[in-house]
Amino acid sequence: MVDVLAAPQNVKADTALRTLTGISVAHWVSHFHLFVLPMLFPFLKAQLGVGYIELGFALTVFGLVSGLTQAPIGYLADHIGARKVLLIGLSVGGLALIMLGLHLSYTSLVLCAALLGLANSVYHPCDYAILAAHMDEARMGRAFSIHTFAGFLGGAVAPAIMAALVASIGGLSALMVAGAVGPVVALLMVAMGLPDARAAARKHGDDAPKPNVLTPAIMMLTIFFMLLGLSNAGIANFGVVALMSGYGVAFGTANLALTCFLGASAIGVLAGGFLADRTERHGQVAAACFAINAAIVLVIAAVALPSLLLTTLMTIAGFLGGVIAPSRDMLVRAAAPPGAAGRAFGIVSTGFNFSGILAPLLYGFIMDQKMPHWVFGASVVFMLLTVLLALVTDRKANGPAEPAAVH
Repeated sequence: MVDVLAAPQNVKADTALRTLTGISVAHWVSHFHLFVLPMLFPFLKAQLGVGYIELGFALTVFGLVSGLTQAPIGYLADHIGARKVLLIGLSVGGLALIMLGLHLSYTSLVLCAALLGLANSVYHPCDYAILAAHMDEARMGRAFSIHTFAGFLGGAVAPAIMAALVASIGGLSALMVAGAVGPVVALLMVAMGLPDARAAARKHGDDAPKPNVLTPAIMMLTIFFMLLGLSNAGIANFGVVALMSGYGVAFGTANLALTCFLGASAIGVLAGGFLADRTERHGQVAAACFAINAAIVLVIAAVALPSLLLTTLMTIAGFLGGVIAPSRDMLVRAAAPPGAAGRAFGIVSTGFNFSGILAPLLYGFIMDQKMPHWVFGASVVFMLLTVLLALVTDRKANGPAEPAAVH
């Protein structure tokens, strides 16, 4: 009898582990592919004879395509199946890089960036829809945190991998090898039998007409994601130059502080997963962490700190910023109508895309105006707005009736 009762549990645990592994690997690929083109900018500049403005335009195309297609891809994932859309995205992104390696031109670069943006738009709606359908409710926060950590790891190792590939096989071959990762992982997921969110929904009769996903809670979460992106982008992208020009911090110290900030963020994501599984007040967790962060960054903005204290405060800020991520995702899951996780995550993730378009312009303008202190000051403003919105979205996200069943 024990064996009979244990067998379904073992099967369920095996399916959950296989699902989390597959989805996390896919998220690793997505962040790895995000950094392939930027890491090859020196090579591309020399080969194509263009300037950094032209290369930056390609990244703008990437951001625009990804932002415009994120929500439609979420709808598509809920309609035809998240697994199928995810496999297509992995293959399209990989083939785009392979084609660029086979035929290098500026037109091909822009087309490649557009296809990479399209591929990038599949990961959040599809990943979260599959996780929400198949992970154990008691471990959902930790599942989200491992998924997010895998993405952080993909971005962290991309520079070293691309540098090694360029040094050993050259830039064109590096593009093709990096691209081949996508289709290979897609084939791996087919071989390992990655389950589909749509199949789980059908089992429980969720083929009924789809509810409206454009609820006030989802719209506020979209703004919440945008504010999160705007608050972090200034520190991550302009923190080093701001510290050097506004506070007289040495290049090595500024880079160390940023490295600690980013590394602590990844660790904080894992810690945040355990916290998210132990509370239902995810908005309050996010608000508390960002309120502390706002105070820390305000100190960094207002005072020229000794190197050790600066690095310590940046590390704490990074850790708390990472802790927020699983609670952020749990808020979206709670706000998503049954059977609409793909659409919900697709819509709210556009907030990150909007911040990715706005942040470089805003913080670049701040630096051009020779106001480096306001790189941190503006981050504080966005953090405080995030605190207020987190408390509101917590109430809104917990307003719908029962969340989608977890299988």
